[in-house]
Amino acid sequence: MAHILQNHYVLAVHDLEVSAGFFQSLGFAIVAEPPGWVFVQKDNCMVMMGLCSDALPARELGDHSYFGYLRVDDAAGYFAELTGKGVKISSTLADKPWGMREFGVMTPEGHRLMIGQIIDEPK
Repeated sequence: MAHILQNHYVLAVHDLEVSAGFFQSLGFAIVAEPPGWVFVQKDNCMVMMGLCSDALPARELGDHSYFGYLRVDDAAGYFAELTGKGVKISSTLADKPWGMREFGVMTPEGHRLMIGQIIDEPK
């Protein structure tokens, strides 16, 4: 059976420069800039952002603006790092009943991303 080696997310954005800058504030690095796109990567996660000027802005999608969940090894440390950089937090760090310590961030365009650490394996 095949194994998933990495996850990639694809986001429609209205401003590639602003969106790339946001992900750089999360510690991602720009790894490619094909025409109309910016690809950023941190560890084993890549986000590919495509310029879609006519797309409905993510902030208008409500609950459907969530696009991914990143599992990290130190949610509290990453939370402190990002808040220290002034990253907009959409959901504060908290221990959840499903065994995760997690928080959420929001891109300038309104895409929401949850970030969490396993603190208690589900039974």
